[in-house]
Amino acid sequence: MNNLPQVSTQTRRNWWVDLTLLTSGIVSALSGIYFLFLPTGGDKGGANPFYNIRILFLRETWEDIHAWGGVVMIVIALLHIPLHWSWFVSMYKRMLKEIKGTSEKMGAKGRYNLYVNLTLALSGLIVGLSGLYFFIIPGASHGSGLTDPMWLFNRTTWDLIHTWAFVVMFAAAVLHFAIHWKWVTKVTTKIVNRFLRIRPAGPNGTAATPRFVEVKND
Repeated sequence: MNNLPQVSTQTRRNWWVDLTLLTSGIVSALSGIYFLFLPTGGDKGGANPFYNIRILFLRETWEDIHAWGGVVMIVIALLHIPLHWSWFVSMYKRMLKEIKGTSEKMGAKGRYNLYVNLTLALSGLIVGLSGLYFFIIPGASHGSGLTDPMWLFNRTTWDLIHTWAFVVMFAAAVLHFAIHWKWVTKVTTKIVNRFLRIRPAGPNGTAATPRFVEVKND
């Protein structure tokens, strides 16, 4: 008998999507911190004492890591939203009914969860659009050496928008992660135990009879 922990296909799919999104977000954050504290400009020993400094990789490599990490994060985020679209629609309808006074009030936890997710989605959209601006538009990047294209704003303003939107997105992502911590730990434990072929112990220390259940992320 197969006594390994069981996780539904949908839950396992959500877990892999979330893990990839988290990993790409961490990669983008760490590489973004590199550019935040080691800006370009100046010259060695001059206005910028950190000019051309190398930490693990060359600056060009860090740029590639940040850019492609961001691309992966955008793609996975676009996949993540449809997976939970029914939840967004449901919460949106509940909020409209609450505002109109045509239904019972939304619980504090549900309202908090909705606000965090809306903040995460909005800031993520701004990060993604501003990141694509730097990635696609010639001359948008500070290190390109080309004339500033000046699309709506100059490159410094775009940089500030991108940076602070990411700070907000990162804070919202931490709150989102904390809200769903129980789901994360429960599903991760099941998936890791299944991978390592560790069977859950029953009440008498024997292998428990498996139950196939879907772990909902709500």
